[in-house]
This record gives sequence, structure tokens and C-alpha cells, in this order.
Amino acid sequence: MLTGLLDASHLAGFDEMPAMVAEHAACAGLRDVVIFLADLQQDVLRPMIGTGPATSGRTPEELSELKIDATLAGRAFQEVRILSVASGEGGAISWWVPLLNGTERLGVIRVTTPDAGERYQEAMRSLSALVALMIVCTRRYSDSHARLVRTRSMNVAAEMLWNLMPPLTFANADVVIAGALEPAYEIGGDAFDYSIEGNTAHLAIFDAMGHDVSAGLTANLAVAVCRNRRVEGDGLAESSRAAERTLLEEFGRDTRFVTAILADIDASTGMLSWVNRGHHPPVLIRGGRHTLTLRCPPSHPLGLDLGMPITVCEQQLEPGDRVLLYTDGITEARNPHGQEFGLARFVDFIIRRSADGLPIPETLRRLIRSVLEYHHGGLQDDATVLVAEWHGDSAHRGLGDIVTPEDVRARASCAGDNRPA
Repeated sequence: MLTGLLDASHLAGFDEMPAMVAEHAACAGLRDVVIFLADLQQDVLRPMIGTGPATSGRTPEELSELKIDATLAGRAFQEVRILSVASGEGGAISWWVPLLNGTERLGVIRVTTPDAGERYQEAMRSLSALVALMIVCTRRYSDSHARLVRTRSMNVAAEMLWNLMPPLTFANADVVIAGALEPAYEIGGDAFDYSIEGNTAHLAIFDAMGHDVSAGLTANLAVAVCRNRRVEGDGLAESSRAAERTLLEEFGRDTRFVTAILADIDASTGMLSWVNRGHHPPVLIRGGRHTLTLRCPPSHPLGLDLGMPITVCEQQLEPGDRVLLYTDGITEARNPHGQEFGLARFVDFIIRRSADGLPIPETLRRLIRSVLEYHHGGLQDDATVLVAEWHGDSAHRGLGDIVTPEDVRARASCAGDNRPA
């Protein structure tokens, strides 16, 4: 199955994938395979129809979109674990298998097997891993993928930013990074960025003045310059200076500005370094319940050219610490009575959902739902959050807050590690 699918994938695009996957999955006894991808806001799972015979004989109900908060498929997506239900066909079983690109949740695959044999389960896990890689390889040049994961029209600023930013989730043995951004289809000037370089995790969040295409252009430019200077080897302060110089050259003084936090986490030591360019200070959550606002003398926003000094501040993290970067759209969202969502409510939400054992990406998905509900479904400003958790010692490594306890036990067993999960 895997060899045939891998060989066929080299000359196949996104639209050919459903038929191709179904054909090769049958070699391993996997039937009725349908790929579902999550939309941008992670509200629904939408089936990949594609071209070819993959959907022949399927009822409209079998190929309809599924709500993430109200279906078994959605539960498999939320909890990142395989779930099953008897299909009523002589002992056959229907499975919902999460699709993961690393730790980025793409969607789920529905599969039917004759029974619950381990060989079928192993085949499903292998199939989902390869399909996820194929989706990631083809989605960047596929309009079909863009249409599938959108439930409505997108403005130009959002088009630019979604194609600039990294995936919503990343995890390795040292850190977990997750982001969320709303309104997904009408972004103004918010953006986040991150990258991993050896033992260093680079983080950044930006909030450009305005809520239009010009704000999107400003945010894009600031992200691109900071990313360029980071790759060239500049530090936090110099990267922010370069971004300001470029904004001044392109837009002039006092015309367009951006607030930002640029930060680095040394994964080997847990030392957090950051500069504040007129932005809300980061928040640290320690021990799952204690909070600390990370104060640092702020410099002026990028583009105002006020000549204020740039201070690089440091904070020693402890294993399990979470660093929260956010924009004012999260905390200043108001309900019809004019009451703000507020920083305390925001931090408390993160703490409570973490205590429930939810992965960080799922916590942020539910946070955005809560902010939208508080604002009755609409936002007057962009609401963006970027969370990084440092694992620190070996007791935390490998958990990543993205896998289930069963997965951790299985991985520990394979590695000969008998520590309790």
C-alpha cells in the first residue's frame, strides 16, 4: 500500500489524491476511505472530493461536512486519537484517524475495516501519516485546497497573511508552539511568526495600525524583514531596527506603524529573551496556575522613529512554563454591554483548559470560540495569540501537549522507557 501510494504520488496533484488513496488503501484491506480536512477556523471537517471514482456510490450524507464540536470525527480531531464505531456490516468497524503534519492537525480520515485487527490499525496509522505528507506537499499550489478549507470569501489582507505565516502548530522534544488568529477571513494587520534553529525557538507577534489592505501590507513587510534579518544572523534588537528602517523607507514617518514582540527561547537552558516594540507585555503561566506579566522597558512601535532605546530583557523559564503573546483584539473584545473580555479572563481560560488536559492547539481553538461568542460572533479588531511551552527536563520531553497518554505510553515502550506517562 505505502510503496504503491508513494510511487504514484510523485505525479499526482491535490485533486487526484482521494481516488489514489482509496485505490492503494484497498491493498491493505482498508475500505471506504474518505479524507476530511478542517476549515481555517476549525469549525467543520470537509470531505476531499477530488477527481476519479473515489466517491462513486457514496451518499450525500457520507460526503457532507462534519461539525468538529458535535461529531465523533470532530472528537478524534480535537483529542488527536483514533476513534471507532461498529458499522453494522457483519462485524465491520468504521474508524476516524487523525491527520497530522508533525503536530499540525489537518483533519481526519474515515476508514472501514472487516474487524479491529492490529494489522488494520497499523495500516491506518501508516496511511494517515503518508496522506498528511502528501497533502502538505500539494496544498501550496492547489486552489482546490484553498477552496476546500474556506467556508466563505477571504479579503486580500488575509490572503497575504495566511500565505506568509507558519503552520498553526509545531512541537518537538523541547517546545510546543501554537497560534490562533481571527477573524480568519478578514484579517487586518495582525500576524505571528516562529521558527526553530538548533536549540533556539524564535517567536514574534505583530499588530499593524489599521484594519485594511494597507495594514496587511505593513504587517507582511514587518514579518518579512524580521524573518530576513533573523536568517542573516541578526539578534532581536537589530532585527527590529531593520524592520523599522524598512517601514520608514516604504511608508514614511508616522504613516504606518507596527507594535511587536520579538522573542527567543534557548531550549537547552530555558532562557527567554525578548524585546518589546510598543506591544502588550507577554504573560508567563507557571505550574499551570501562577501568572507573571513579563515587564520590559518598551521601545516605540516600529515605524514611529522616536529614538527610544531598545532593551533586550531575559526571564529564566522553568520546565512546563507557558509564554503567551497576544494582541489587543483578544483582551479588548467587548460584549454588547461594553465589557471587555479582559486579560484575566483570557489567562484564566488558558489555565482552566490546560487543567482539563486539552492540547495547546485545542485550547486555542476553544479560546477563539469563546472570544467570538463573547462578541456575539463578530470582532472589530484582529485577535491573535501565540503560545510557547518549554518542556525543560526529561519528565516533560516528548509529551508536547499534542498527543494522548496512550501515544506517550506506546512511544515510551518502543524506546525502552518505563516511566509512567
